[in-house]
Amino acid sequence: MEDMRSVMSRIDRSGEGVYVQASTFGSLEALLEFLKTDEVRIPVSGIGIGPVHKKDVMKASVMLEKKKEYATILAFDVKVTQEAQELADEAGVKNFIADIIYHLFDQFKAYIDNLKEEKKKEVAEEAVFPCSLKIVPNHVYNKKDPIVVGVDVLEGIARVGTPICIPQREFIDIGQIASIENNHRPVDSAKKGQRVSIKIVGSNCEEIQKMFGRHFEMEDDLVSKVSRRSIDILKANFRNELSIEDWRLVKTLKNLFKIQ
Repeated sequence: MEDMRSVMSRIDRSGEGVYVQASTFGSLEALLEFLKTDEVRIPVSGIGIGPVHKKDVMKASVMLEKKKEYATILAFDVKVTQEAQELADEAGVKNFIADIIYHLFDQFKAYIDNLKEEKKKEVAEEAVFPCSLKIVPNHVYNKKDPIVVGVDVLEGIARVGTPICIPQREFIDIGQIASIENNHRPVDSAKKGQRVSIKIVGSNCEEIQKMFGRHFEMEDDLVSKVSRRSIDILKANFRNELSIEDWRLVKTLKNLFKIQ
């Protein structure tokens, strides 16, 4: 009973986590101990001993409504019955089977990494990275849509697709970065300290009408137009791609745009 209480205490109280199945009580303990280590930290919502049956798949499928990536069964040194596998395939529950703990972890990690990449692609167009740009004197190549200028990246990361606005001019929107060139070579992004040429294209009639020398000047800063939604997307999907400095700029822009 003491051992069982110890095992049950490893189940995540939030109710979110993977379902773990092992061949013996000792194997189950070993797997749970591994999953809670700092290097791994995979939460567990349910446990079982012996082959994986349909009832185990049904328990794991609860996560489809809570946290889809955790709708998985880590089966350590046990078999999955044919009926359980068929139900898992039908329901969308992933079964990972191995007789070595590290192999189970590697399978699950590869699965999670793949899900993250898919999610990134889904939200890529809505992700607005923070940047602050300054137009370089004598480097205005086209004043009106498409606006083509040389800029210094003062802070953050300028990326293709970033919507640009000008705070000093009542936050007017002038379009999105359609392309970036560094030493006459096309690039997808430019970081703080780099000098690049950017092409800004309007996405609507108002933005298309915006013109350098009439609506904004050399001394005006060009910044990425962030929103509550774009910040949440960065936090959820691109957190590790931004430095501490970049996140400070996110906070600065958040205050600038009065985002709650």
